[in-house]
Amino acid sequence: MLKLKVCGMRLAANIAAIAGLQPDYLGFIFYEKSPRVISDVSAELIKYIPAEIKTVGVFVNEDIETVKEKISSLKLKAVQLHGSETPEYCAGLKSDFPNLEVIKAFGIDEDFDFSALEAYSATTDYFLFDTKTKAHGGSGETFNWSVLDRYTYTKPYFLSGGIDLEHTTAIKNINDDRLYALDINSRFETEPGLKDAEKIKEFIKEMTTK
Repeated sequence: MLKLKVCGMRLAANIAAIAGLQPDYLGFIFYEKSPRVISDVSAELIKYIPAEIKTVGVFVNEDIETVKEKISSLKLKAVQLHGSETPEYCAGLKSDFPNLEVIKAFGIDEDFDFSALEAYSATTDYFLFDTKTKAHGGSGETFNWSVLDRYTYTKPYFLSGGIDLEHTTAIKNINDDRLYALDINSRFETEPGLKDAEKIKEFIKEMTTK
């Protein structure tokens, strides 16, 4: 059974509604240039989310001490790094927070060099494959999943980038034990950061129906 991450949460009532659907992960963006950046006030709600849901802080080339402060103060269970963070950066987080899940995101296109991932294998828990854009995710665009045929490592990964209800059959047809989780975001919104709970509920239903 694939795990589900709903990313880009930022509004209090919406956070509660989506948490009620019990996704495996809820993602919160701490990147000022994102239209889904969470406010300091809403971020305080993260520590009250039910323990069985893994809360993920999403960062883009953020100062590592700032990331560590957010992990500590908001009790984040995972971080998703969407910039050009180095393997050493990832190792620094794992060193201070041994139980933290570190997810390193990569923008994928037809020319992506998967050999670049090898250096991250020892310092991350998961990779996340998203559509390559200048905006570091949230584009609503899907990349050509067949490119993943060139992925030769054993590290499990999150699949992201424009996933929508229309993709459920294609996702079910992916025969790859390394596919660990689906990351949904902009295609399940009524506006940036406001998720459509009914549409997500339908997606969960479709994905759990054989």
